[in-house]
Amino acid sequence: MKAVKIRDNIYWVGGIDWKLRNFHGYLTQRGSTYNAYLVIDEKITLIDTVKHYLSDELLQRISSVVDPAKIDYVVVNHVEMDHSGSLPKIMEAAPNAKIITNAHGEKGCKFHYTGEYDYQVIKTGDSLSLGKRTLSFLQTPMVHWPDNMVSYMPEEKILFSNDAFGQHIASSERFDDELSLDLILEEARKYYANIVLPYSKQVQKALDAASKLDIEFIAPSHGLMWRKNLGALLEAYQKWSTNTTEKKAVIVYDTMWGSTEKIATTIYKAFQDKGYSSHLMNLQHDHISDIMTQIILAEYICVGSPTLNKNLLPTVASFLTYMKGLEPRGRKGFVFGSHGWGSAAVKQINQYLADTKIEVLESFDSRYIPTNEFLDQVRAKVKELV
Repeated sequence: MKAVKIRDNIYWVGGIDWKLRNFHGYLTQRGSTYNAYLVIDEKITLIDTVKHYLSDELLQRISSVVDPAKIDYVVVNHVEMDHSGSLPKIMEAAPNAKIITNAHGEKGCKFHYTGEYDYQVIKTGDSLSLGKRTLSFLQTPMVHWPDNMVSYMPEEKILFSNDAFGQHIASSERFDDELSLDLILEEARKYYANIVLPYSKQVQKALDAASKLDIEFIAPSHGLMWRKNLGALLEAYQKWSTNTTEKKAVIVYDTMWGSTEKIATTIYKAFQDKGYSSHLMNLQHDHISDIMTQIILAEYICVGSPTLNKNLLPTVASFLTYMKGLEPRGRKGFVFGSHGWGSAAVKQINQYLADTKIEVLESFDSRYIPTNEFLDQVRAKVKELV
């Protein structure tokens, strides 16, 4: 396990999680990395750690450059355990190290770990001299925890960006010019849609603050490091964080006997008729995190379910709960469904969308199997209102 050189005396020493397929409800088909960075200077500094079960990998990579016992500072940009999980092992290996974090970070570390560690609490605008280099700190609270912060090294123009600009990708490649940019941006969009989206206002503030820095290299906590395509990345983050949508519709549904699916397909065709890029996503086959990756760009969100025992289908209820937490605000949409002797699903979907601040333009509810006349009316109404 070797460190990867970024600049002279600056190394990537993180861990690669090849097996990861689920990140608290987010499907990670490509695995992930947990990025940690080692700076060799008068003060040897480790920036973040890795998930606990990759601590040996982290220590081996550090040891390929320097004895871990010589580490002077451990910067904790974020306490979430995919970043700080190896902190106890690191502090055991480097007992004289001082933890550098903000006040929320100190509290979070003490909640998570029982060790008696030496903390140095910093705030936005503070700098830490490492010798020839310095680290300056910018707190970015609620992107996406209260303790979040980023670290900037002006001498090298490197931003250690924490969760911002990350992607869940496990690969042997470390830099953005070593893999397809489309693939990396797709995974960055999925990461934003499923983790960062509810905190877009805070992201805007962080982007504004970061715009005042001279940045040539971005070192995030997950995925590839950015050394070439910073313009494309920042443009994408500006779009996602300002809720900018495309001429796109996402139709999300589940079905029991095919009736709700017929309505979903009719709505899909109506959007096609209007020149929209439309995506038909069946919850039996499409994962909710992949659906959110499409929704982040969508102007219209349409949701359908049959009624089951005076309720939604569980798959639809699960999706709506997940989407509600991610708050894709300012969208419009349609609600649809089918029922037998009692209708309930359409009303419940309407309430979910209202709570998510999605404007429902029309609802369609078929009793049993929708007739051709009913479907024609659906298609006409969608085309009229879009």
